[in-house]
Amino acid sequence: MTNVGQRLAAIRGGGVASRHNARTIAALTTNPGCARREVLDCAGVDKQRLAAYIDYPARFGQSQFAITRGNTFEAQVKANGCAELLRLLRERLDLEIPEVSYDDLESVAGHNKSQDLRYARSRALLTRAAAQAEGAGTLFDHPLLRLEVAGQQAYLEPDLIAFQHDGQFHVVEIKSFAVIDGQADSGKVAAAAIQAAVYVLAMRELLGEAGHDPEIVSHDVVLVCPRDFSNQPMAVRIDVRKQLAVLRRQLSRMTRIDALLADLPATLSFDFAPDGNGVPTRSPAALVAALEAVEARYAPECLASCELAYFCRHEARGCTAALGKSAREEMGGIERVETALAIARNQLAPAEDQQEAAQLLRAAARLRAELMSGVAG
Repeated sequence: MTNVGQRLAAIRGGGVASRHNARTIAALTTNPGCARREVLDCAGVDKQRLAAYIDYPARFGQSQFAITRGNTFEAQVKANGCAELLRLLRERLDLEIPEVSYDDLESVAGHNKSQDLRYARSRALLTRAAAQAEGAGTLFDHPLLRLEVAGQQAYLEPDLIAFQHDGQFHVVEIKSFAVIDGQADSGKVAAAAIQAAVYVLAMRELLGEAGHDPEIVSHDVVLVCPRDFSNQPMAVRIDVRKQLAVLRRQLSRMTRIDALLADLPATLSFDFAPDGNGVPTRSPAALVAALEAVEARYAPECLASCELAYFCRHEARGCTAALGKSAREEMGGIERVETALAIARNQLAPAEDQQEAAQLLRAAARLRAELMSGVAG
């Protein structure tokens, strides 16, 4: 284990490091400037358990109903040898294949085996298809991929990968949220796009390591969702090049974690110090103090993707950052809401680096005063 690895293990404390999956890797891109999340994720700290222990439990995630609905829709789309899915792929990818080879990679030899064995089989079949060997597969159901995140291998399982015979792979994501009158929830589509980008990156790395051109994995992914208020599936293509760029940038930041660790206390640890019965002996206050030693970059968007968001929101109360990324950027150099209000009301002279923000604040205050006087009149 390297010095960085030893330091991260000490920060995590006892226990096995939490493993990343596609959702957690996708969530890294929502707030790339947050040192707190970066340290905790690199160390493999169980953020959900930590948040609950300090009494700021996470309040997001899929309900059991949503998970069941998603599984039911996926099973419907893949029924009868993926007949419905193949029809959609022929429409969207211009597939002209009279016979389709289907490989179920969710199990090995009829039984679920170790992740390493499933990954090895997935790698063998996907690289064989990339070489366009005779009899190579066309549809790969639940292949197992992996991606290195902060020195750890994260195993990833896309819904399906389709191989087009003109030499390209396409990641297929099946989601149960509806597309109504051609429109879907923008937040859910964005989340699906970045998650699909994680799979595209993992596929490109797998094929690149095997000597193939990574670009044969298309940046266009296929999103399959129910149409309108029925369970009739429809497919759309989404370009994830932007998401890929953000993802690469954030993962490269995590490989340089040593520079971030250098600025942290040598004694920093999130160890629960459990007794012989597994009951934590370390106080919640001690873990809160450890969190406060690592700088956070809270934004309201964190509430949808980070287990510690409610703690960070409480900590950021009164800060301009709590108003959102755009407010924080517009008010660069003004960290507190009360300071912004005092400058807007000409009750406080702005510092040199606050002049531009002060002009915006005072202009906004004048407009508000004019509007309020008009309403009163």
